[in-house]
Amino acid sequence: MATFDLIKAPIKEELIEFEKYFKAYMKSDVSLLNIITKYVLKTKGKQMRPMLVLLSAKLFGPVTKSSFYAASLIELMHTATLIHDDVVDESYERRGFLSVNALWRNKISVLVGDYLLAKGLLLAVDNSEFIFLRNVSDAVKEMSEGELLQIEKARKLDIREELYFNIIRKKTAVLIAACAVSGAQSAGAKDEDVQKMKAFGEAIGIAFQIKDDLFDYIDGNKTGKPAGNDIREKKITLPLIFALNKSSVAEKKQILKIISSKTPEKAQLKTVVDFVKSKGGFDYAVKRMEEFKQQSLDILNSFPENEARISLIEFVKYVTSREK
Repeated sequence: MATFDLIKAPIKEELIEFEKYFKAYMKSDVSLLNIITKYVLKTKGKQMRPMLVLLSAKLFGPVTKSSFYAASLIELMHTATLIHDDVVDESYERRGFLSVNALWRNKISVLVGDYLLAKGLLLAVDNSEFIFLRNVSDAVKEMSEGELLQIEKARKLDIREELYFNIIRKKTAVLIAACAVSGAQSAGAKDEDVQKMKAFGEAIGIAFQIKDDLFDYIDGNKTGKPAGNDIREKKITLPLIFALNKSSVAEKKQILKIISSKTPEKAQLKTVVDFVKSKGGFDYAVKRMEEFKQQSLDILNSFPENEARISLIEFVKYVTSREK
C-alpha cells in the first residue's frame, strides 16, 4: 500500500508552507476561539484534501500563492463541516480524540464551525480568489443536499443504486473534485484539463466513499466504528442495496424489519452483515469501487508523466486500499 511519505514527496516543502497559511487564517482576537482552533489543529487528520489541491497544481506547473489559498479555503470549509456534522450526529469522538462538541458543547461547536466557514469566505474575498469561492460554495451546497437526501430516504428505507451514487457524489465526491479542480486552476491549467480533473476528483471521491461504506461490513476494522454502525443509523449503502435486490420478498422483509427497529441488537446487526456478505453485496461494492478507481487512473494516465502524477496515482491506490 502507498505510504503518505511517498505521496507527499513532491510537495513536502509546499505542505510546510500551507501549514503557515492555514494556521494564520484560524487566528482570532477571542481567546476561547484560539484555544479551540489550536485543539482542532492538534487533532487534524491526514490533510488529504490540501494534499490533493497541491498535487493537482503541481501536475500542471509550480505551486502558486493561489494554490495555498485554495488549499486553505477547502480545509477551512471541510473542518467546519466536520464540526457541524459531529453536532448533528451527536458524535463525541473524532479520529480517536474527543470532538469539539464533547468538550465545549453544541452551541460553541456550531459557532466555531460558523467562524471557520466565514474565515474561508473572507480568505477568498480578501485575495480576490472568486473562482475558488465558486468551486467550494457549489460543493458545500451539494454536500448539504446530499446529507438531507440521505436522511429523507433513510426514513423510508427506499434507496436504489442510482440514488445511492447520487447521494455519495453530493456528500463526498464534489468536495474532492473541488480540490482537484482548484489545484489545476491555481496552476493555470487549460479548461479541457480542468474538466478532466473534475472527472478524476468525482471518480476517486466515489471510490473513497464506497471504501468507507465497506468498513461497516468488516469486524475489527480500524476506523473506530463497530461493524454495523451504518445499519444502526439506517444508512442504506451499496453492499446492502445489492443484497436486498438479490433477496426474496420474505428475506427483504426480515432485513428491513431489523433495520427499521429503533435500536437493533448486536446479534441482529450481525444477521444483516452476514446476509449482505452471503448475497455478494460486499464483493459487488468492491467491484464497483475498483471500476471508479480505474476511471480515475485512466484520467491521470492521459497526462504527461511527472512527480505529481506518480504521487496522484499512489494517492488513488491509498484511498482504495486504506484500513481506516
